[in-house]
Amino acid sequence: MRNRSCARGNHAPVYGGRSVKLVDAQDFATQVAKLALSTYRGPCPDQAARNAINCIADTIAVALAGAQEPCVTLLGSAAGVAGSSGDCLVWGTTRKTTALDAALLNATASHALDYDDICAVFGGHHSAPLVAPLLAVAQERTCTGDEVLRAYVTGVEVTVRLSRALNPEHYAKGWHPTSTLGVFGVAAALGCLLGLDESRLATALSIAASMAAGIKANFGSMVKPLHVGLCARSGLLAARLAQAGYDAGVDTFEDKQGFFEVYNGRGKYTAALALEPRDGSLEIAGSSVGIKQFPCCGSTHAAVTAALQLRGGRSLREDQIARIRILPNGNRLAHTNKPQPRTALEGKFSVQYVVARALLSGSVRLDHFSEAAIQAPEIQRLLPRIDASPHPDMPLTGDRLWGAEVIVHLASGEVLSCRLEDLPCRDGNYPMTDDELWEKFQDCAGAALPRDKVMALFKTIHGLPDLPDAGAISRLMAA
Repeated sequence: MRNRSCARGNHAPVYGGRSVKLVDAQDFATQVAKLALSTYRGPCPDQAARNAINCIADTIAVALAGAQEPCVTLLGSAAGVAGSSGDCLVWGTTRKTTALDAALLNATASHALDYDDICAVFGGHHSAPLVAPLLAVAQERTCTGDEVLRAYVTGVEVTVRLSRALNPEHYAKGWHPTSTLGVFGVAAALGCLLGLDESRLATALSIAASMAAGIKANFGSMVKPLHVGLCARSGLLAARLAQAGYDAGVDTFEDKQGFFEVYNGRGKYTAALALEPRDGSLEIAGSSVGIKQFPCCGSTHAAVTAALQLRGGRSLREDQIARIRILPNGNRLAHTNKPQPRTALEGKFSVQYVVARALLSGSVRLDHFSEAAIQAPEIQRLLPRIDASPHPDMPLTGDRLWGAEVIVHLASGEVLSCRLEDLPCRDGNYPMTDDELWEKFQDCAGAALPRDKVMALFKTIHGLPDLPDAGAISRLMAA
C-alpha cells in the first residue's frame, strides 16, 4: 500500500529506502475529503440547521443524564485517563482535562443511557461521537457556533454516506456502525474545524481507518458506550495527527487489505453510493434522522410504540396477560433478544423487558432502567410468557427495516395487536414536538444541573448559529 504524505513539494518522500507516491486524487479518502470540505463550506439550509441543533441539544442532555453512570465514572477513575489538566470540561462536573480525554469521557456519557439520537439509514447513533470532541476543541480555541454547527453537519454527512455504501452487510456482520463508521465522521468534522486542507483531511480519514472498532457482541455492557468514547477520541486524534504531519496509506479504503474488504468483504459494499450527488440535500435533514423517545436501544422502539398503541388508555395488570408475541424486523432482534435481563443495562437491550414495561406501566422512562425496576415481581412473572422471533414477512433489505408487530393474548380470550412497518424513533416522518423536546431535555439535563442552568443551556444551544464563542455551551455544563 502506498503512503500519503502531508508534506508539499516536487519530490516523493522516502521511508526506509522506499520511494512513496504522493496522494492520488482519485483515491476514495481524497474524494471523501472533497465531499467533507464542500459540505463544511457550503450552504446549511434551515431544516438541516434546525435538525442539527435539536440533535446537538438532545446529545448534551442525555450526556448530562449519563455522566454519573458507572461506565463513565469507572472510566474517569482509571489510571491515566483525564490525569492531565487542560481547558476542557468533563460535563456535569468541575473537572477539566485535555480535549482528547474530555472527548473520551463526554462521548461515553452521551451513549451511557442509550437514549441518544439515531439514524435508520446509518443503523446507529450519529451525534454521540461528534458533539463531545467538537465542543472540547471549541473550549481549547475560539470557535464560533456556526463553525461548530457546520462541522457537526459535515460529520453526519460523511458518517451516513459511508453507511449507504456498507450497510446492511456491515451491521449484519457484527460491527457497531456508531463507532466503526462514526470515527470517519469525527475525523472529517474535526479536520474541517481545525482547518485541514484536502490532502491532510484525506490523511486523517486514512488514519481513522486503523482506529475503527466496536463489535455488537458487547451490546448490553459498559463497553457499548465505551465504543463511542473511543471513537470520539480516535477521530479527534486522527485529525490532530494529520494536522501535525503524519502520513497514511493512500488506498486505505479500497486496497485488497483495506477497510472495505476487511470490514465488509468482497462484493459486500458499493463504495460509489457514498459519493453519489444528492441535489444539495444533506443527510442531517433526511427523514431517517430522529430523536429517541425512549431510553433504550433504538431497535426496540417500534415494539415499544406498538405495545403502547395497542394498550391505548386501558390499564393492564400482569395477571390479565396470558402471553405476548413480539415480532420485530429480523435485523432488529439479534442484539435485543434478551428474555431474562439481569441488569439495568441489559434491560435496555431486552425487547421482552421494554414491551412488558410499556404494557404494565404505560410508559418507558429513565427510572424504569434501575435494577429494582428490572427485578420487579410483576415483570419477572410476565417475562416467561413473552416470545420474541423475527417477523416472517418484514423485509431484511431495503429502506424499511425498523418495524415490529406485538400481539397480546389476554386471559379473557381477547387479542390485542399492533403492527408498525418502520419506526426507528421519532424521525422526520413522526417528529417530536417542541414541548416534547424540551420535556426530554429538562428531564435529562436536570439530573446534573439546577433548573435555571438547564434553561440557560437550552437557550444557548438553540442560539448556536449566532454564538460568537461555542465554548460557552461547555461552561454552562459545569456542576
